[in-house]
Amino acid sequence: MPSSISFSLSLASPAISSGSHSALQPPSCNSALRFCGLRRGTIPFRAVNPVRSWRARKTSPLRVSAVISANGSPSKGFDYDLVIIGAGVGGHGAALHAVEQGLKTAIIEGDVIGGTCVNRGCVPSKALLAVSGRMRELQDEHHLKTLGLQVSAPEYDRQGVADHANNLALKIRNNLTNSLKALGVDILTGVGTIVGPQKVKYGKVGFSETEITAKDIIIATGSVPFIPKGIEIDGKTVFTSDHALKLEWVPEWIAIVGSGYIGLEFSDVYTALGSEVTFIEALDQLMPGFDPEIGKLAQRILINPRKIDYFTGVFANKITPAKDGKPVRIELIDAKTKEAKDTLEVDAALIATGRAPFTKGLGLENINVVTQRGFVPVNEHMQVLDANGDLVPNLYCIGDANGKMMLAHAASAQGISVVERVCRKENVLNHLSIPAACFTHPEISMVGLTEPQARDKAEQNGFEIRVAKTSFKANTKALAENEAEGLAKLIYRPDTGEILGVHILGLHAADLVHEASNAIALGTRIQDIKFAVHAHPTLSEVLDELFKSAKLNTGASHSVNEPVAA
Repeated sequence: MPSSISFSLSLASPAISSGSHSALQPPSCNSALRFCGLRRGTIPFRAVNPVRSWRARKTSPLRVSAVISANGSPSKGFDYDLVIIGAGVGGHGAALHAVEQGLKTAIIEGDVIGGTCVNRGCVPSKALLAVSGRMRELQDEHHLKTLGLQVSAPEYDRQGVADHANNLALKIRNNLTNSLKALGVDILTGVGTIVGPQKVKYGKVGFSETEITAKDIIIATGSVPFIPKGIEIDGKTVFTSDHALKLEWVPEWIAIVGSGYIGLEFSDVYTALGSEVTFIEALDQLMPGFDPEIGKLAQRILINPRKIDYFTGVFANKITPAKDGKPVRIELIDAKTKEAKDTLEVDAALIATGRAPFTKGLGLENINVVTQRGFVPVNEHMQVLDANGDLVPNLYCIGDANGKMMLAHAASAQGISVVERVCRKENVLNHLSIPAACFTHPEISMVGLTEPQARDKAEQNGFEIRVAKTSFKANTKALAENEAEGLAKLIYRPDTGEILGVHILGLHAADLVHEASNAIALGTRIQDIKFAVHAHPTLSEVLDELFKSAKLNTGASHSVNEPVAA
């Protein structure tokens, strides 16, 4: 297996219509809300009767309040309208929206509320990255001097840093738990298993199980770190991101297997805290999931100036933990020829080779569902498909478990989209509008297609693409912060003004990308968004200049208020 899983924005399955839902709104669902991220043309935009709109606005708060206090009433013949297996970010988002829509909802969790993101992923890692960012700034004497600042040699308390990450995860986990309880969502503790159509059982291992029924079921079980064959994990000297987030020690020399998001972020943390890092990447270039131009710039900014070296085109064929006074031993082989290449001896090894779906024990065999590389097959509505490619009625799968896009916020968006569909409101999530970010210093963010992906699509469909770029070095706010290293890149169609992709490397890139993300979600074209006004001086002007620099073909422009054809 390769040591890094490439970031993919392709949609896995064609649209399949079950024909099982009528166009009527069930009385238990609140139909007043719509969510962006729809494919343009899926739902026609039409004028709303002003009287009806006023009445909806006036009565909606009271109705939602009543729904929330009671967590709805289950459909006749079922214990619940909706049961969600897994209480990570995806399951939590689906549960909250379901209650808001008046559905009687339960969520089954066998571990802790918050799942990977809150407890072993996004949340604690951002706490560590906040520390690494401060350390980098304090360690950069040249940067501080140009600002007129002088700071003595910075130090850190390892346990204090670890406590910061742990306390943040605990705080967010408690917030999520309290929000579910406040809305009246039933939190059922135990392992959830599907026993048949619209039936689930749950219970703690070794204890009796309880069977419940639900009109609809959502699988939201997430993922676990992927461990390639030949790698022995001891949790101390050879470990995954789950262990690394505890920051039990800071090794002098650590090998990181995989140079994707996880590996890159941890290289930022470890080098800021004093470690030397060696990347081991199976593909021929570092950061294979990023746009190649952004990856090349990121290597110049995030890799080359730091205490980082790397091997590319090699597999870590065997990794043995440190023991009996001997270091961690890593045997490298050529990724193509499989011939022995080198042997490393380091203090520790972090396995950052991506994540694998956590779908074992779900009872999928009871409903004739066969996973694909562990992922639950779904269509664009997140409806589960059986071994014959047919829809499994009333069963959905969201988040990492379906493999469409392994991001916490993608799982939440999918969950909301499913609840909309459960309430018989057509909703198709446009995955190309979902942004992603790598929280290094500086940050990297992206939405839509990379340049190679866009060129392939253009060739297949017979249209032209163009690329526009702007530098952070021309931005007043970035210059004021003395952090002007960075680039923003726009990939677009000059004939229609459609935004195909935006990639940013620079100060607060993770925050800046959402203007482009929302534009893609809403179908906003360049000829419209370039008239948007941005405050000066702000980093948002990087995007302002980017959209203004795009060159459209004659005839592509239209009035700001003119609707864009689907």
